Amino acid sequence: MSVARRLSIVAARLYAYVYLRGFRVWSTYRTQIALNVLSWVLPVFTYYFTGTALGARIVSGAFSMRPQDYTPFVVIGLAFQGYVSSVITTISGRMRNEQLMGTIEYYLMTQSGVLGMLIYSTLWGFILNSISTAVTLAVGYGLGVRYLASGLPAAVIMVAELLIATVGISMVAGGIVMITKQGNPVAFFFSTVTTLIAGTVFPVSVLPTWLRYISYAVPLTPALQGLRLALLDGVGLGGVLWYVVVLLIYDLVLLPLGVAVYTYGFNRARRDGTLSEY
Repeated sequence: MSVARRLSIVAARLYAYVYLRGFRVWSTYRTQIALNVLSWVLPVFTYYFTGTALGARIVSGAFSMRPQDYTPFVVIGLAFQGYVSSVITTISGRMRNEQLMGTIEYYLMTQSGVLGMLIYSTLWGFILNSISTAVTLAVGYGLGVRYLASGLPAAVIMVAELLIATVGISMVAGGIVMITKQGNPVAFFFSTVTTLIAGTVFPVSVLPTWLRYISYAVPLTPALQGLRLALLDGVGLGGVLWYVVVLLIYDLVLLPLGVAVYTYGFNRARRDGTLSEY
């Protein structure tokens, strides 16, 4: 098959999955759009006014991060914690929806195959989650948070690494959903517990020592610390190299683990004849 033919197939699938099945369906339900936007914006104002009521005290970060106002600290935390928790539930949520609609077996008969179905059917979710992060950062800018361009290249690298690690966790969650059908401890942990232990709304330095060690088992913890250094303090790649290396290790572990768990869960459901059960 020629390169031009392959590109045209990819473009057609992107149009079908991202535009027709993603954006067109999402934009049809205006109430859902309004609720989505409110869920992106309201948490920022909630913590902004909470910080203001408490005097917007300066918070101390970890390692080399300088003390800073509470609003910039919490805006970065909310933007990327929400991104991680949303991405983690994207694959498992998509698999669950396909089971409910009874369409998952039809995907297996297409040329895209299992991996293609997984990638294409979740692209819109990733795009919507990225819009959520951008809106949160924009609201923060409106509240006086200023981002330094000098740290942008390092931030882009860390976000890419965080996304790869998160996709690995999301695939683990998707594989578990194929087996358990209902109830997903992985998605629950990363969508709720990370708000408490990953330094989202307060520094991990205030946690008990044993809980602080657990927090570093979550890739979001070093990512938030590195992103605050890059975006708020303007630290370049050399200054956040430790965080880049740590996130790379997470990627090397979590992505293969995610592929293995997802493949196992999918093959087991197909072998047991429970692929479309929910």
